[in-house]
Amino acid sequence: MYISKYYYPYLGGVENICKYLVEGVSKDFETAVVCFNDCNKNQVDEVNGHKIYRVASQLMIERQALSLSYHRMLKKAIREFQPDIIHFHAANPFPAAVLLMVIPKQVKLVIHWHMDITKQRLIYPLVKPVETSLLKRANLIVVTSPQYKESSIPLRPFLDKVVVVPNAMDCKNFEPKPNDAAVIQKIKEKFPQKIVFFVGRHIEYKGLPYLLKAEPFIQSDCDIVIAGTGPLTPKLKAACKSSRVHFVGRLSDDDLRCFHYAASVFAFPSITRNEAFGVAIAEAQFCNTPVVTFTIPGSGVNWVNLNGVTGFEAPNKDVQAFAKAIDSLLQNESLANQFAIAGKRRVEENFTIEKMAKKMEEEYLQVMRNR
Repeated sequence: MYISKYYYPYLGGVENICKYLVEGVSKDFETAVVCFNDCNKNQVDEVNGHKIYRVASQLMIERQALSLSYHRMLKKAIREFQPDIIHFHAANPFPAAVLLMVIPKQVKLVIHWHMDITKQRLIYPLVKPVETSLLKRANLIVVTSPQYKESSIPLRPFLDKVVVVPNAMDCKNFEPKPNDAAVIQKIKEKFPQKIVFFVGRHIEYKGLPYLLKAEPFIQSDCDIVIAGTGPLTPKLKAACKSSRVHFVGRLSDDDLRCFHYAASVFAFPSITRNEAFGVAIAEAQFCNTPVVTFTIPGSGVNWVNLNGVTGFEAPNKDVQAFAKAIDSLLQNESLANQFAIAGKRRVEENFTIEKMAKKMEEEYLQVMRNR
């Protein structure tokens, strides 16, 4: 049984990974999910044949949903589903506290450690005892990259039970479709120079201001296409005066795929460990697009994009170095193609749903053997 903050049709990085596991593991594993609903209503439904227990959301504090009915709904799910393993996606503090109260002793606990709590500093002193108790109770702790395993302070006392299971991307969504060639051609006609592409939420840790600061230092002719929206969008638009920077808003899945194939470089300027992995990097690599990132100590970003192999990385927040890296790819087509081939191979060998699900199945079986 999986516990996630939300679940499909709610879309988010952790929610996607949970769905990939729920639907990707072997049919030998029966699965169900407990999550918050996006409204004040308890609900049990099915998604693609898997039972989903959705708990009413009644209050939001520091982006953490709270519910008076969570205890009752989680006990109901455990009683009905009788799980051998509970796979808990962290960080998710309130459900963690409830889980510690109700999890049966015989049930194995897997913690999927997506990220440390870094922004909610006001509530973290209250959360930390729960976090530590959860990690002590865990039979297995999953992290998404070796870098995060090595850098996470909360995990240091528990490294003997930490394993790396990389995140995954849905390759089917990014495989070329019959009508893509015409759409890609229209994109290239609209943006006739080589395209430097960004997609992501316009929030602080995504580092979009640093891409805009790098733009004047990019010497090559290019169009910088910025997809996505967020709290910073109005401010960024107002501050940007360059005619070669284009904000295109939120894209459909089909348009996103076509922009990746039309792009010459994928710019990924995230600057903090809030960017724990960078699935968007893998999506670009799958579409044969070399990547430029900043160096982020302790993040999996610089493990997904290997410097000098699948793209380049620049010292954190060094906008001139970031621009130089982009120029190197725009001006050297042979090198860009070499990185593109290596990037796609890296995704196919490491970051597919099938690879992630198979690795997780192996870990589940190992957990069950170690009764």
